[in-house]
Amino acid sequence: LSSLKRCVSAGEPLPADILARWKDATGLDILDGIGTTEILHIFISNRIDAIRPGTSGLLVPGYAARIVDEDGVDVAAGQTGNLRVKGGSTLKYYWNNARKTTATIIDGWVHTGDTYYRDADGYFVCCGRSDDMMKVGGIWCSPVEIEARLIEHPQVLEAAIVGRPDAAGLIKPEAHIVLNLAKDAGDALADDLLAHCKSGLAPYKYPRWFNFVDELPKTATGKIQRYKLRPKV
Repeated sequence: LSSLKRCVSAGEPLPADILARWKDATGLDILDGIGTTEILHIFISNRIDAIRPGTSGLLVPGYAARIVDEDGVDVAAGQTGNLRVKGGSTLKYYWNNARKTTATIIDGWVHTGDTYYRDADGYFVCCGRSDDMMKVGGIWCSPVEIEARLIEHPQVLEAAIVGRPDAAGLIKPEAHIVLNLAKDAGDALADDLLAHCKSGLAPYKYPRWFNFVDELPKTATGKIQRYKLRPKV
């Protein structure tokens, strides 16, 4: 790896723990960012002189972004909402799909379908796809935050969180986990992972169920397809 100078990540939010482990192993940072097919280019990114682990970074010059509530009103810093973006590379319309065009392009802004918040320094933090968010105990819950906590455990390779109704019909987080060593799966590890989550997450966020799987469903570009893990209703 001596010839490697720069590393870039996109597709799924880069957990801070993975960035730290990569830097320990290689001495290199990873510049995480977000781009979409509709916008063609990465429009928010960390950069060499401005890296904040666990975030997607800052706006790329030439782009503007808003975080809005369900009524399209801008939210305050630190509050979650839907990410909308505009810039010179955004699509004009979807071919032969007027309905999707209308739903995606709103007053010149591209509605990305991602839930974000912006911290006090202007860094954008991804909470997940808007349709992956869960309302647990009346509070919106980000699967990305729980997954990042699970990945900090040394025996966990990958994790995906979805909402599952409990016996009372209330939504709670459910974990699907790929281990570094499949033989470690079992109740003892599930108990250890629960304790790990409880030590770093609010009570409503820790998973109530742990499923150990061989792999997670993903798109061709490596994005986790959480909808395929949701319980069939």
